[in-house]
Amino acid sequence: MSTLIEISSEAEFDSHIKSLPSTTLSILYFHAPWAAPCAQMRTVLAALASQYPATQPPTTSFISINAEELPDISETYEVTAVPFVVLTRDGKILESISGSDAVRVREAIERHAGSKASTGAPATIPPPLAAVPRETGPTTATQPPAGAANGDALTPEQSKEALFARLRELVKAAPVMLFMKGTPSAPQCGFSRQLVAILRERSVKYGFFNILADEDVRQGLKEFADWPTFPQLWVGGELVGGLDIVKDEIENDPDFLREHSVNKAPVAA
Repeated sequence: MSTLIEISSEAEFDSHIKSLPSTTLSILYFHAPWAAPCAQMRTVLAALASQYPATQPPTTSFISINAEELPDISETYEVTAVPFVVLTRDGKILESISGSDAVRVREAIERHAGSKASTGAPATIPPPLAAVPRETGPTTATQPPAGAANGDALTPEQSKEALFARLRELVKAAPVMLFMKGTPSAPQCGFSRQLVAILRERSVKYGFFNILADEDVRQGLKEFADWPTFPQLWVGGELVGGLDIVKDEIENDPDFLREHSVNKAPVAA
């Protein structure tokens, strides 16, 4: 699978871009260390990168660039805020996306990758994509919140707003997101284990987040979703519910989640 490549210098960036064939879709991700939405966008892009096979020559190249440390590159691509994503091919800018709209970024990559992505392999159940806990502090959009730059603590209201902004992106990190205790390969509760089994049985392509690894997400998502228990299944950024709700949905609609299955039947004409 493809990975998100961290660029540390202009020379490294120039060398990498020149090494790519004209058919490669380059996804340039500009970020800054103080902007916490960048941490979540990095998670989204890493998850998206894993969906594209590592081919020779590469069909896609996901590139991470510190906008502040490499200002000349940022200026070249007219980066005025972070996170900022630029899609290029053969030296031409195809689309630029400012902000942390994960759905828009995913759709743009899928649209421009198009037939360039690998389609020759038979459909198999892909590995679930892990949305990893962030490593940075309180969230912000394009600049540090008041007081954050000089180390002042955020108010409780600012902290909650920051967390909810992060959660809004996290629930859209993949079209189907499972917030569970543990991981699909090592569930830490019976309900999570059963929900993973349901997704596997239906060949659903999904992302997951281990809520045991991030207490902020675990507690914040309960209030954000107005749903006090886990696991939680989200589809298209909207809460479906827990295990019982998912079972009810499947019982009432045999085609529930069909559009997210790698083995979905073709739509009738």
